[in-house]
Amino acid sequence: MAERAWATAGKKASPDRKSPGRPRLTGVALIVLSLLWAVLSYLAFTVWVPGRQERYEHYRAAEPCPAQATPQEVAAKDCLTTWHFTVAKTESTFAGKARNYEATLKDKGDDSWQRVVRFSDSGPLFDELHRGDEVIATGWRRDIVVLSKDGIRQNTSDAPRDEHQGNAAMGVLVALLAAQSLVFGAVRLARPTAYARFVWEPYGRWLAFTNICVGVGVGAASGWLGIPWWTVLVTVPVVVCAVMARLLRQQRRAAASSARVRRPRWQQDSRVSSR
Repeated sequence: MAERAWATAGKKASPDRKSPGRPRLTGVALIVLSLLWAVLSYLAFTVWVPGRQERYEHYRAAEPCPAQATPQEVAAKDCLTTWHFTVAKTESTFAGKARNYEATLKDKGDDSWQRVVRFSDSGPLFDELHRGDEVIATGWRRDIVVLSKDGIRQNTSDAPRDEHQGNAAMGVLVALLAAQSLVFGAVRLARPTAYARFVWEPYGRWLAFTNICVGVGVGAASGWLGIPWWTVLVTVPVVVCAVMARLLRQQRRAAASSARVRRPRWQQDSRVSSR
């Protein structure tokens, strides 16, 4: 009995449960991180996307400026100006995985003045530009937004576009990351010794990488297909849930199959003895 009492006392004196201090500290850090993600998502949908949409609408509503308009009149009317330039050179270079298309323009009356305009694609105008060509530039808010020659027009990289799918996808992405960080952090604060499913491996890693891949993929695909940007608000969460459900089903099937393979030793011995 004395030996049993010592053994019982030893078990009570040295419990196997981990100290809750570190999980709670991690939980606080995750909640702070979730607040940062939430702020970024809020700014995306209240400043970034609306600001770009408003700029695009103002550009579409802009009209050509009157002839001989002063800079003050141009700024007041927010109109489109027309300039005549000469192409000094064109250049196509690689920058990472993308190719940059640049055309250097100069003023006819002042060769010392030059300006570089950039394009996101080589057509339809950039491939037709050569040194010495005379081009017509359309300006708006001190940016060259369109370049044309012989009736061929091409928007520059500074031209406002109605392409907010990528911006909206990034806003949804950081919102999902904020929700994940908040849930994982709150569980650690509420249950610092029992948060087995709310850890990085494997569920946290699966969810984080699924959010990132789906957000980037859906944003790029929506922009390429021309789908309205507001559809991304629904598409990204739905696809993330579908992918996570599939991953969880696969994980459960793998766990069930491994459990069938790894039977307890006493069950195997009982089968052998019964035979």
